[in-house]
Amino acid sequence: MGVPVNELPVNIVLSWMEQKAVLILLALFNLGIQNIYLGPNPPEFVNEAIFEFLQQNFNLHLTGDAKTDLATMLNGQIETAAV
Repeated sequence: MGVPVNELPVNIVLSWMEQKAVLILLALFNLGIQNIYLGPNPPEFVNEAIFEFLQQNFNLHLTGDAKTDLATMLNGQIETAAV
């Protein structure tokens, strides 16, 4: 397709932090995928320093209000989520 993967109009939301979801998240990071929504809370093993690193390097977001998150994703606007 000739388009970088992070420019495709795709949004990823992971909301269940079981072993498979964590593996998927790590695989997405390994592939360099950005703008992933995670939540409503980060996994227990992710402390504040790790979360800040993931925000800075992968533009990771926590989910919040579903309507707001969906509107943000559909408009192609990414807002920084707070821990």
